[in-house]
Amino acid sequence: MINSGVYDYIDVISKAADASSLRNKTIANNIANIDTPHYKRQDVSFSANLQQALKNSKFETLDQKVASLNTSKLRGVVYTDNDAFSYRLDGNNVDVDTENVYMAQNQLMYQGLTQSLTSEFNHLRSVLK
Repeated sequence: MINSGVYDYIDVISKAADASSLRNKTIANNIANIDTPHYKRQDVSFSANLQQALKNSKFETLDQKVASLNTSKLRGVVYTDNDAFSYRLDGNNVDVDTENVYMAQNQLMYQGLTQSLTSEFNHLRSVLK
């Protein structure tokens, strides 16, 4: 197969959508554990990983940076947020209002990513016609 790089952006957007889906599940898990004593909220890190991967190649265009990414290593990572202030006596640091804001923000992100994927495939379809 010819290595044209036509799917480079699709791979990155797909990985970002996977991480966004994982974040949605993680936030839902936080909300489900709102009454669990000593539970610490969790979150997903993806954008920092992507930024770090793109910074590794300093003097290249964005297309060259995306083409050189190893997308198999690019994924969302769940981490426990121990730094969040816990105002509750039971040690739980989940605030339902904050989690709902994060959920809404993440849903908008996921919708944007799926629209970007659709747009990329529509561009490919128009080129193939």
